[in-house]
This record gives sequence, C-alpha cells and structure tokens, in this order.
Amino acid sequence: MFAVKRTTRLRQLLSDPKILVAPGVYDGAGARLVQALGFQAGYLSGYQTSASVLGQPDVGYLTMTRMVARVAAMSEVVDLPLIADGDTGYGNPLNVRLAVREYERAGAAAIHVEDQTFPKRCGHMLGQDVIDREEMVQKIRAAVDARRDPDFVHRRADDARPGRGDGARHRLPRRGRRRAVHRVPGE
Repeated sequence: MFAVKRTTRLRQLLSDPKILVAPGVYDGAGARLVQALGFQAGYLSGYQTSASVLGQPDVGYLTMTRMVARVAAMSEVVDLPLIADGDTGYGNPLNVRLAVREYERAGAAAIHVEDQTFPKRCGHMLGQDVIDREEMVQKIRAAVDARRDPDFVHRRADDARPGRGDGARHRLPRRGRRRAVHRVPGE
C-alpha cells in the first residue's frame, strides 16, 4: 500500500513531464497484471468493459452503476490510480455531478467525460455527434464542483477534433483549463 492517496499520486504523475502510460484494464486480474508489470496507473475503459461485461459495443449500453461497480472492485485489488471512463457523464450536468461523486467514492483517481450526445459512440468509432460548447462547459463546472477530494482529476475527452466540429481547443474557457485536465492528441 502507498501512503499517498491515489488521486494525489495521479496528479503527481500527470505533472511529471514524462509520458504516463496507463494500460486499459477491465477486471481485477488485468488490473493486478498491469500493477505487477510496474505500470503507475490503469485506465478503466468503457469500450473494454462494455465488451467484456455485456458483449456489446461501447454505444451507451454500459450504465453508470455497472461502471462504478467495476471501479470499486478493481480499487479493492490494486493500489494503482485508476482513470475511469465516465462516458458522457450519463446525462446533464446534474448527472455528471452524481457520476463524479460515485466514481470518487468507488476509488477512481480520475474520471473522463466525453462531449458527445447520448447515445454516445466509442471515440474510436465513426458517427459521433458532439454537444454544444456551453453544455460541455456546464458539465465541466459540475464535475469540478462535485469533487470532494481536490486532487480527484476530471479529464474531458474531446470528440470535437479537427474535421469533427468546432475544434476542441476552443470549446473550453481559459479559466476552466486550469481545473480540468485536458489533452487532445495533435494539439
């Protein structure tokens, strides 16, 4: 066991200039393997979890309740900070608030929330539609305000990339960028 909280460890890892590799995990055995191999964090993927639990693609079938249960189960068997897929936040800003609280309570060190409409589609699939900028800003504010632990990371996942909408970098006011972790490949 580590003396530092998982959330604090993840913040420290994210502030390090080195690349953080967080392999995808979707069950306790996989999480233990990732930890045994020396990785510093794990990523609880909605895509992998939906496929392994439901045998379905990542298009909105996986509920928050099931995902939170997975986070809790894996948090019991590993000390790794877990970054967990929060889909679209499971609805509006009120749902995002609940999701952040539940993920944090279950032991996640971070949640990411996508800027898609519901039902969402996996970020690797075609056919995604994104919500408008103001709605996403409200979701981000709800997520940041819902945290009980100031080190709990909210990461916004952008499906509004070049060629897919109005551009990710311009969808969030500057002041929000300091509170929500945001990375877009290629920017």
